[in-house]
Formats: sequence, structure tokens, C-alpha cells
Amino acid sequence: MKFSEIDPQSWPELQPYLDTCLLPLSGLTGEESPSEATEKVARTGDWLAPLEEAFRGRTVTMPAYHYGADSPEHIRKVNELIASWRAGGFRYVVLVCGQPLELPGIDADLYVRPAAAPDEPDEQAIVQAVAGLWRSRAKAAT
Repeated sequence: MKFSEIDPQSWPELQPYLDTCLLPLSGLTGEESPSEATEKVARTGDWLAPLEEAFRGRTVTMPAYHYGADSPEHIRKVNELIASWRAGGFRYVVLVCGQPLELPGIDADLYVRPAAAPDEPDEQAIVQAVAGLWRSRAKAAT
């Protein structure tokens, strides 16, 4: 589900089932032309779509974080968001980017992105990565 599809009255009822937060990262620098920015945002959507389709009843897609690359300030801000969402009840946070950005020191449970540009998303591999995250955490808890 997208964040905008959840009304305040239904959130307490849905929250136990929606345990995974998806954060799209566009990786824009501000130096892109409008068409280049459009392409980067669309590529992030291409990498996000398989997760939204496969796990609609378990994930919430938050608003995209568009600007910022791999600077320490950017990573700090993303980590603050992750900590806030975990404190709010999300068990897992998955970052999704259509660019091959490196984010050293990121506190997400999983970071889905291409290894190199312009890799196309392997939908099955993306879905399996998130399912694997859930399985590995479930095994660790038992």
C-alpha cells in the first residue's frame, strides 16, 4: 500500500499486518535536466513496482526521498527516517533505488538497487530478496 491509501482510522487495525516500510530513493543531485530527473524517478519506480505488487498487504510505501546522493548528511537523514519508522512500529525497512548508489552506514534491513547502470530490475530476484529477509528473521526468532 502507498502511505496515501491509509486513513488514520484504519491505521491501528492495519498496522500489525503492515510490518515493512519501503522507502524509494531517487538519487537526484539537483544537476539533472527535467528529462534526466524524470528518468531517475521512473527507474526507481521500476525497481519498486515488483515489491508493491507482490506484497501489497504487508508493505507500506512511504513518500520518495528524492534529493541527496551518498553524502554523510544524506545517510544521516535516511537513518533518522529509518529509526523513526522502526520506533513507530515497522519491523523492517527496505530502501529501493533505481540508481547504483552506494550508501555505506545505512541502517536499513535491505537495500534494493541495480549493481550497475542501466541494469534492469529482475522482478523475481527483488521479490525473493524481501521474502528471504522475512524468512531469515523468522528463523532467527525461533
